Amino acid sequence: MKKYKIGFVSLGCSKNLCDTEIMLRHVVEAGYEITPEDTEADVIIVNTCAFIESAKKESIDNILDVAWLKENKNLRGIIVCGCMAERYREELLREIPEIDAVLGVGSIHRIAEAVEAVLNNDKSAPKFTCFDDKEASAIGGDRVITTGDTMAYLKIAEGCSNRCTYCAIPMIRGKMRSRPMEELVAEAVELDAMGIRELNIIAQDTSAYGIDLYGEYSLPELIRRITDATNIPWIRLLYCYPDKITDELIREIAENDRVVKYIDIPVQHISDSVLKRMNRHGDGDTVRAAVRRLREGVPGIILRSTAIVGFPGETEEDFRELCEFIKETKFERFGAFTYSREEDTPAYLFEDQIDAQTAQNRYDILMKTQLAISERYNKSRVGQTLHVLCEGFDPVAEAYCGRSFAEAADIDGKIWFTSPHKVSEGEMIDVKITEAMDYDLVGEVIV
Repeated sequence: MKKYKIGFVSLGCSKNLCDTEIMLRHVVEAGYEITPEDTEADVIIVNTCAFIESAKKESIDNILDVAWLKENKNLRGIIVCGCMAERYREELLREIPEIDAVLGVGSIHRIAEAVEAVLNNDKSAPKFTCFDDKEASAIGGDRVITTGDTMAYLKIAEGCSNRCTYCAIPMIRGKMRSRPMEELVAEAVELDAMGIRELNIIAQDTSAYGIDLYGEYSLPELIRRITDATNIPWIRLLYCYPDKITDELIREIAENDRVVKYIDIPVQHISDSVLKRMNRHGDGDTVRAAVRRLREGVPGIILRSTAIVGFPGETEEDFRELCEFIKETKFERFGAFTYSREEDTPAYLFEDQIDAQTAQNRYDILMKTQLAISERYNKSRVGQTLHVLCEGFDPVAEAYCGRSFAEAADIDGKIWFTSPHKVSEGEMIDVKITEAMDYDLVGEVIV
């Protein structure tokens, strides 16, 4: 009996990747074989993103690429899931008839059922669709880790309750629901047993963890319990909102040797008027205070952030204030986005929409400003010896690559290094930095 092969395309953020990993586990447990080669697959599952316009375009492009395989190769079925499937279910089925099944974000645990329905290929039956209540669906589950042998994500909550006026996530994913602490600690223990060396703690708003279950922000306690239960050497915090950076969280980062001195705090803007229209919690002083308290409370901490330019009503004065803030703050890691006008969000109807060229010009100016900051920071690290987590050897570059505490996976640069002896993936070694590039570093292992 033929063992059918299933391919996966996972798009968007690390939170979406965790959903892909859960679906992988369900498909494997159902007896299917996973293939990395699209041309070998009987069914391809596309886990989509729909956060901003560019992400939606990427999702559609990937679906169309897979549709070409169905027309020209032996692909039997296409399943679309994730945020775009949740948000545009009818449109996808109507506009792309090659799609055979669509699953909402609350239905990922039924992926094996969808694969079976597609393979049965009953043309007379309606296409398989499943949109379980996302806020009542199970969060988490066993996964097939796809991020290598050294690093994994731990999604501690689903959805978001912040209701920023530009963001469709609450509509797509529902309100924030924290996972029970015991469940998360048990998952961390399993990842530790697998040899994971770095645990990236994530959610739409990681710093809000526990407020719905325990009545208070419980991220510090979760970190302590994971630290006590595992030997994972690096615990990294991503997506922590400035208004929820508590003194307890700062102390935990400072005093816990296993929490890397790095935090991602998406500020989105600094102008009070823009932040108010965005419905961000807190004003510019809230953002500045969070940065100051982190710098003072955790000496040497690496700060990553993001901002949106071209938001409706953003004036030249607002933009200049943002640029000055970036120059003053000197985020070691920083990225920007041009505002994406998303239907069914409050900001979609705002007056004073900014034209695309103006938004792009502001983006270019802001990122040029940040590039100079990044270059100075990287140059300051030349001559330093850094503790690096090796992620493997690149035969093209003829060098190993890895990251220090100051680089998060997939979003920051890498450290490229040579060694007189073999270095294994997952090994932590000392590397002396000899050269700085715009975002990457070059070095050599200390013998």
